[in-house]
Formats: sequence, structure tokens, C-alpha cells
Amino acid sequence: MPPCLIMGTGGHAAVLVEALRTVGGVALAGMVGPAPPGRDLGLRYLGDEADLDRLRAEGITGAFVAVGDNAARQRLGDRLTAAGFALPVLVHPAAYVAASASLGEGAVVLIRAVVGTASRVGRLCIINSGAVVDHDNAIGEAAHIAPGCALAGDVTVGARTLVGVGSAVRPGISIGRDAIVGAGAAVVRDVPDGARVGGVPARALR
Repeated sequence: MPPCLIMGTGGHAAVLVEALRTVGGVALAGMVGPAPPGRDLGLRYLGDEADLDRLRAEGITGAFVAVGDNAARQRLGDRLTAAGFALPVLVHPAAYVAASASLGEGAVVLIRAVVGTASRVGRLCIINSGAVVDHDNAIGEAAHIAPGCALAGDVTVGARTLVGVGSAVRPGISIGRDAIVGAGAAVVRDVPDGARVGGVPARALR
């Protein structure tokens, strides 16, 4: 794989760096973000977003968007694409992705996560550690399925939505765009666009 950069310097960036080193075969040129990383990750700090065009001209052709905020990750992915960077998919070797599933560009599937039969994971999604996305799910662009979530079959999650850590979602549920499902929630009814829900069963939050 040609040289790639990590877009982001925070905690999620550290997770992706470790995952990429476990995968192997990826030449990491360094990290880009508003400030250098707060820990030593063994990579050069290459500058901030304003340096992307220069870095592309220097021959760095790929980028992994390592930003937890969904809207920011989508915006940065668009910026990188416009600058000519490819956005490779990252699947941890200890994750499982069914042969019939599909992953959009820049999607990340982390350790012990499962993407089941015929599920579709959108561009720039995060399927985080230990999350289960069962059969026939549709996960929208830049959504985040947090650690330990369990999505049953035929679930739809809209773009930029966060399904919080340890949540469970009943079969056939639709969760809209830009929604937040609180940690540990049990989602048994559809969730509209932009809603904030939590609890067991999940209800609208103020």
C-alpha cells in the first residue's frame, strides 16, 4: 500500500495506529491534526489541515480519518477526497466481516467487532471494539457503533448517528440521521432524525 497519513492526533488516532500496526503492510508517513499527539506514537507530526495539499503533492496518497466526532470525520473525509487522497478501509485481524457484507471507503472495523451477512456499512463509519452488527443492517455514512453494542438483524442507522457504548437494538428498528443513543440503552422503537434517546427501554431525553 502507498504511504498513508493518520488524520487526527487524539485517542481514536492512537487506536487506529495500533490496529494498523497489527494489520501490517501499511506505510504510515505520519499524523495530521490541530496539534501534535499527546503521547508518543512513534510517528512524525506532519502539520495541520492546511498542509494536506502539500502532503499530497509530496506523494502521500492515502489517509485514515481518526476522529471520533461524526460530523467532523465526515467533513475531513470530504476534504481529503477533494485533495486527492484515497480513504482505505481498516479491518482489525481479530474482527469478523461476512463475505456478503460491504464496507464503504474509510470505514473502520475494530477488534472483536462483527459485521454480519449482507450488512452494509457506509463510508467513514466506525464499528468499534466488540460491536455486533448482525445480518442485513444498513449503517449510514460517518455513523459510529460504539464498543459493545449489539444491533440485531435488519437495523438501519442514519448518517452521523452515534449508537452509544453497550446499547442493544431490536430487530427491524430504524434510527434516523444525526441521532444519539445513550450508553446502555435498549432501543425497541424507531428513533427519528436528530433525536436523543436513552434508558431501558429507550425514551426521548431532554
